[in-house]
Amino acid sequence: MTAIRDVVIVGGGHNALVAAAYLARAGRSVTVLERDDHVGGAAVSERPWAGVDARLSRYSYLVSLLPRTVMDDLGLDIRLRRRRYSSYTPMPDDPARGVLIDGGDAAATAASIEHATGDPGEAARVAAFSDRLAPLGRGLFPTITEPLSAERDARRRVGDDGLWDAVTARPLGELIRSSLSSDVARGIAFTDGLIGTFSRSDDPSLRQNRCFLYHVIGGGTGDWDVPIGGMGAVSASLERAARAAGAEIRTGADVVAVSPDGEVTLADGERVGARVVLSGVGASVLDRLIRAAGAPGGDVAAPEGAQIKVNMLLRRLPRLRDTTVDPRAAFAGTFHINETLTQLDAAHDRAEAGGIPDPLPAEIYCHSLTDPSILGEELRASGAQTLTLFGLQVPHRLVTSGAADRSTLLAAAQSSLDSVLAEAIADVVFEAPDGSPCIEARTTGDLEESLGMMGGDIFHGDLSWPWADDDEPLETPAERWGVSSGHERVLLCGSSARRGGAVSGIGGHNAAMAALELLSRG
Repeated sequence: MTAIRDVVIVGGGHNALVAAAYLARAGRSVTVLERDDHVGGAAVSERPWAGVDARLSRYSYLVSLLPRTVMDDLGLDIRLRRRRYSSYTPMPDDPARGVLIDGGDAAATAASIEHATGDPGEAARVAAFSDRLAPLGRGLFPTITEPLSAERDARRRVGDDGLWDAVTARPLGELIRSSLSSDVARGIAFTDGLIGTFSRSDDPSLRQNRCFLYHVIGGGTGDWDVPIGGMGAVSASLERAARAAGAEIRTGADVVAVSPDGEVTLADGERVGARVVLSGVGASVLDRLIRAAGAPGGDVAAPEGAQIKVNMLLRRLPRLRDTTVDPRAAFAGTFHINETLTQLDAAHDRAEAGGIPDPLPAEIYCHSLTDPSILGEELRASGAQTLTLFGLQVPHRLVTSGAADRSTLLAAAQSSLDSVLAEAIADVVFEAPDGSPCIEARTTGDLEESLGMMGGDIFHGDLSWPWADDDEPLETPAERWGVSSGHERVLLCGSSARRGGAVSGIGGHNAAMAALELLSRG
C-alpha cells in the first residue's frame, strides 16, 4: 500500500474537484481517483461530431446553485451569463400563440400572457406567484454552505408559515392550482419540480416539491445561467484550482473497493490509504464498493432517472408557427414544449403504465445564442446554432423494460418538437462532413454506462430537504454537514450528499468542511 494520504476522493466530478481544492488549500494531502481519462464527470464540454467545431455541454448545461462564496474562496475563473428571456411556451392547442416571459420587459410579458391565455388577470397572478416564492431563495440559499439548520430555524428564516407548509408539507400541485388559473402557466411553474424527477403534481411523496425547491432558491433568486465557454469551462477552472493548491489528480484510476477504515483498492490491485475517504460517486455505487471490500453495506434505494437529453447543431433556428415572436427570443430562454400541467401529469401516468409519453413533454435551450464562443468562427458566421432538448417523464424503467430505446425516445422528442414548429426540425439539422446529422440522444441507460450514474439518475437518488429534522442527531461533522455515509471515515461529497444535486459544488464544499473537522481531531 502506498503512503497514507489525508484524503482520497473517489470520482473526479466537479464536486470532487471543489473538495480537493478546499482541502489542499488547507494544507492537506489529497488524491483524486477518476476512472475516466478526464475529470469533470457530467460537467464537461465535448465535440460530439467529428469534424464539426461545436463544443457542447454534453450532459449538465446550466448553473444556478453554485454559490458565489465557493467561486471567491477558490479564485475560480467562471463567468455566468443571465438570459434575458426566461421562457417561451407555445400553446399546445394552437401553437400560433405562445407565452413569452421577457425578463427585460414586464409589460410585454403581461401582454403575451393575456394574449395566449385570454385571461387579463393571469399575468398578475404569475407575477404574484413569483414574488411569493422569493423568500425561499432569500432565506435558504445562504444556508447551503453552512452546517445543516434545524427545520424550525429554516422555517423562521423564510418567515412565511403558509408558504412553508404549501411547499414542504403538501403536494406542489395544490399551491400551483391555487395560485395560477391557466393550464399553461401552471405547467410552466411545475416543470421546475420535474427536472430529472419522475413525479406528478399531486404525488404524496413530495419528491416534486423537493426538486422544485432547489430550482427556485438557486443564487437566492432562482435564476439559471449559462456558463461562458460551456460546462467544461467550469470543471477546467476547478481542476486548475485543485492542482494549483497541490492536490494530486489521477485519471484512468478505476476504484473497485473502498474499506470503511480508509483503504481504497484500484482495478490494477494498487491500494491507497487515507485518513478520510470522500465519495464523489453515487451512494448506490459507494455501497457496492464498500461491499466489495468485505464490509456490510447499507440500505440504499436504487436510483432512477427520468429524462432524455438530445443535443443538436442546427444550420439555423427553425421557424415558429407563432409569427409574432422572433425565434431568437423564443429559443434564448427555456422553450417549453407540451408542458401544460395536464400534459405533465398525463405523461407521468402513461409512463407509469409502461408507455412512452405522447406527446413527450420537453424543454429546449439554445446556449449558442447566449454564448457564441462554443461554436467555431465559421459556424458562427454561417448562422448555425446549438439546441439542447431535455425530455421529461421518461423513467429509467422504460429503458430497462425494453419499452423504449434511444431511437424511439429520439423519435418521440422530435415529434413533440415538430408539433409546435412551422417546419420539421430534421430539415434544419446541420450535417457533419461525413453526411451524418448532428444530433445525439443520451438516455438514462447511456448515463449509467458512460458516467456510472446508476439508473441514469442525475441526482444520484431522491433529493433531500436542505435542512435537518428538528429531532435529527447532528453530533458528528458528517451529520452536521449533511455528508454522512454511515461510516465515520467515509463521507459523501457528490450529488448523494444532503443539499447535493446539479452543478453546485455544495456537496464538495460541505464534505471538505466535515473532513477538516475530522482531520483536526488527529
